[in-house]
Amino acid sequence: MKVKIIFSLAILLLAGCADNARQPVQKETSRFLSQKPVENRVNNASISTAQWKSTPFDNHIQQASSRYDVDETLIKAIIQVESNFRPEVISKSNAVGLMQIKASTAGRDVYQNRGKTGQPTTAQLKDPAINIDLGTAYIQLLRERHLVGIADPETLYYATILAYVNGAGALLRTFDKDRDNAIAKINSMSADDFYRYVEKNHPASQAPRYLAKVRAAYHAGDN
Repeated sequence: MKVKIIFSLAILLLAGCADNARQPVQKETSRFLSQKPVENRVNNASISTAQWKSTPFDNHIQQASSRYDVDETLIKAIIQVESNFRPEVISKSNAVGLMQIKASTAGRDVYQNRGKTGQPTTAQLKDPAINIDLGTAYIQLLRERHLVGIADPETLYYATILAYVNGAGALLRTFDKDRDNAIAKINSMSADDFYRYVEKNHPASQAPRYLAKVRAAYHAGDN
């Protein structure tokens, strides 16, 4: 009888191990790649994970995520860090709305990419639908034009967040004044090495801190 019990327990234990082995490891880059100056940005309070599950802007976020192939959780993480989900916020450097878009930089860049002249107005940037659309379009533009050539998905994830807050040019010049050399240097590093390098060498010390905040918000919202 004891032999049968021990044998049965062994079978159950092995089955449990097999189930655990089949569980996929989730990386923060898994959906992102299916994928301004930071001075005077708004100081934001934290938002609970429960609030992440439903926000007044979910429909706009879902639409932008689908339109530009950008992870919904990343969009929410950036909104949390930038404005704490307050569409009326304007920073001292004139970054406006949920995703804190500067009309003269990110806004103008997206307009030019669409073949439009000018830039969005403050009233437009306070509109959640327009703000989220433009902010997400800017993420796509950074990823697919300004940072094109970065091979590793996790490195590109980090680079895009850094470029969102402080510009792609500043990020690339952290590695080399020549863009091709900068991309080559980035591609010679692991994602962890890239992260450590920008922590020590990015010209704007706020940028690595911003990356850490977005990553933390991303993980909180993804759980």
